[in-house]
Amino acid sequence: MATKRATTKPAKAPVPAQPAKCEPCGGTGNVAVTVRVGRKRRPVGQQDGLCLACLGSGTASES
Repeated sequence: MATKRATTKPAKAPVPAQPAKCEPCGGTGNVAVTVRVGRKRRPVGQQDGLCLACLGSGTASES
């Protein structure tokens, strides 16, 4: 009697789901904030600020 060969591959471990990225910051946790100076409040540049949607974590909240 011939031996039976196993033709099925072993099951692979499932890939863990990645959390969704935050929309406003794109997953970085920082957003650009315009810096204004002078009496007429003219914009002179931008600086990094903490993303208030995700509080710097970079992942989208459930709500």
